[in-house]
Amino acid sequence: MTGSSAPLPLAGRVALVTGASKGLGAAIARQLHARGARLALVGRDTEALSAVARDTHGLALEADVTDPGAVLLALARVRAELGPIAILVQNAGVAASAPLASTDDALWERTMAVNVTAPFRIARAVVPDMVSAGYGRVVHVASNAGLTGYAYTSAYCASKHALVGLTRALAAEVAKSGVTVNAVCPGFLDTEMTDRTIETIVAKTGRSAADARRTLEGLSPQRRLVDVKEVAHVVAMLCEDEARGVNGQSIAIDGGQVMQ
Repeated sequence: MTGSSAPLPLAGRVALVTGASKGLGAAIARQLHARGARLALVGRDTEALSAVARDTHGLALEADVTDPGAVLLALARVRAELGPIAILVQNAGVAASAPLASTDDALWERTMAVNVTAPFRIARAVVPDMVSAGYGRVVHVASNAGLTGYAYTSAYCASKHALVGLTRALAAEVAKSGVTVNAVCPGFLDTEMTDRTIETIVAKTGRSAADARRTLEGLSPQRRLVDVKEVAHVVAMLCEDEARGVNGQSIAIDGGQVMQ
């Protein structure tokens, strides 16, 4: 007599992940795939996105999240090929640092377009269907910069505070519907984006890359950068049925940095 294995917690759920081509987005895609989700992956790096799609048996959708027409076409394709979207992970984002006086309108507007306006538009297009279905999970990838402030990052901090605010407002609006909306707020991650931050520090200060990295590691009480798998694990947990009581939360994953 053979026993049957338990079903995977997200089996059959269609999950859309933005910014899925590398780094944290790719790690989130792999975590959701491991839990049985059927994936639609949005990104701009065609080659990298295709590689993640192959690994996760996902649908690769090359699109710029700031292009409303491209996003609507991508969503239509997901619905046609995979079915209704039950899980939405909004991971696409940009980060740039500059003193206030050097933060021009172009930097401000690009940061807001990617980090705030795009998640708002995508949620507006996807969440009503979740509400109608009586089930849905939305996870916004914010930052601990949305819970505190950092010098020389006025545009980035403002955008992540706005994303946390959007999370809370939307969570309150849909709380009775079976849909939850939460945010994860990582500290500095061990990713290519942080490598670029280190390069910027080196260029502007003349310090070594190793010294710049130690400075970023030192922001955390654990004295380390956060691994993307740690954040992806929390995202996947929030998408499971048992997380239905977690709503409107902004979960810091930074080794305790925001407690300091």
